[in-house]
Amino acid sequence: MSGPRIPPLSAGQLEAEHADLHERINSDATGARNVITTLLRHPLLFRLWMPLSGGLLYGSLLPHRDRELLILRTASNCHADYEWAHHVVIGKQAGLTDEEIERVPNGPIDESWSSEDAVLLTAADELHHDSRISDKTWAALAARYDEKQLIELPILVGQYHMVAFALNSFGVEIEPGF
Repeated sequence: MSGPRIPPLSAGQLEAEHADLHERINSDATGARNVITTLLRHPLLFRLWMPLSGGLLYGSLLPHRDRELLILRTASNCHADYEWAHHVVIGKQAGLTDEEIERVPNGPIDESWSSEDAVLLTAADELHHDSRISDKTWAALAARYDEKQLIELPILVGQYHMVAFALNSFGVEIEPGF
């Protein structure tokens, strides 16, 4: 894509149309300004989406490293460069190493993964390809996570699929520095 299909709002538009969110946007710790200012072109949808998105990112019941491994695999599966760029940074903050991040696109077949990490990557792949987690993978996850975490896991992967579909389609550009 040569540029955004739906450009982010300019600073002037943002202040005029969304003054109530201006401070929040400028203080966003993820640096995902272009996502926010693009989605704000549909304010109602943005306000409905933010609680889920923020809740899964900042209030996740899954261990943060596991959450980021799932998100990065989803970004890889969806060829979501924007999502990948931002979650590499967040993944490192959550404890993923550079070497682990480099192996994410290889998926669970890379023999360097622990069995716990491989099952997370497998779950993300099954959701991507089959729209469900297999019985074998579910059993491995259920041995590790409680019911609430098991509910959250496919919703997390689905949320990041939705974001990838939107950002890829809109042509949201990665901010400098990512």
